[in-house]
Amino acid sequence: VQLQASGGGSVQAGDSLTLSCVFSGDRFNMYAMAWFRKAPGQEREFLAAINYNGDTRSYGISVKGRFTISRDNAQTSTFLQMNRLEPLDTAVYYCAAYLTFGNAETMPVLKTEAGWDYWGQGTLVTVSS
Repeated sequence: VQLQASGGGSVQAGDSLTLSCVFSGDRFNMYAMAWFRKAPGQEREFLAAINYNGDTRSYGISVKGRFTISRDNAQTSTFLQMNRLEPLDTAVYYCAAYLTFGNAETMPVLKTEAGWDYWGQGTLVTVSS
């Protein structure tokens, strides 16, 4: 499995941005997908997760209501729509994958780095005030 994240860039506070993550490999529709981010000097932070068929979505407290995770199994892709961006959202954003029919609500480990087997290379988002 390989994950390729893209869509990062430099934006102004209040802007929106959509990140994409393309999954290369077999059985994408059997994988839960997630987005994390890492800001300088901080640990990697859970943002959002979506289960294998898109029925269940989970969000981190800092982004709930502003970010939306989605997936397109036909395109083997996962997306993170980010609205009302703030300077504190500046970070490298990573997508992750785990082979499971479970979800982050029933498997709390999926809200941590340890719950994921595969990681993309990261895409940088910079938000200026």
